Amino acid sequence: MAQTHGVAALPAEPEKATLEGKNKLLAFWTFLGAECVLFGCLFATFMALRNQVPDGPTAQELFDLKTVGWSTFLLLTSSLTSVFAIMNMHKGKHGATQLWLAVTVLLGLGFLILEIDEFTHYVHEGHKFTSSAFGTSFYTLVGCHGAHVTFGIIWITTLILQGFKKGLTVVTAPKYYVAALYWHFVDLVWVFIFTVVYLMGKVGH
Repeated sequence: MAQTHGVAALPAEPEKATLEGKNKLLAFWTFLGAECVLFGCLFATFMALRNQVPDGPTAQELFDLKTVGWSTFLLLTSSLTSVFAIMNMHKGKHGATQLWLAVTVLLGLGFLILEIDEFTHYVHEGHKFTSSAFGTSFYTLVGCHGAHVTFGIIWITTLILQGFKKGLTVVTAPKYYVAALYWHFVDLVWVFIFTVVYLMGKVGH
């Protein structure tokens, strides 16, 4: 029988092969429901306050869709690389799984670097957290997403490091799978942020 890091070949869906794995998936979907509520509240608050700019630059004056477009490209590409990681996991290719997860992390870091640079520029232009209701709601929503990206990067990096020691098994596979699902969620939230915050802010009325 084929071997994967010294253990028997994995089943077709190793993340669901054990009761523990199934429980992790169930717990994740419960967690994801709470996250949807959180971001739903943040989006609603932003929509209510996005035009409240008594003093300072407006969204149309601030946002540069080209810069945000690069950030979007990096994050959406990272979602694709995480898919490649899980595809290779299902094939029992641990090295390729680790590689694609590492690429995912690097793309996520690139996104964060662009976002930090973007925030620095906004503050220089007078768009601060306390400058207006628009500023407060913007940094709360986008910053909360950035914090989720940071958490995801730390999480996946930890799994990569653990993977060098523990390999790919029915115990570690659910961890990879859940982390990838979380990363897809983070990417999906960004699609809404790009549309609601940046695109509507730049071209909307």
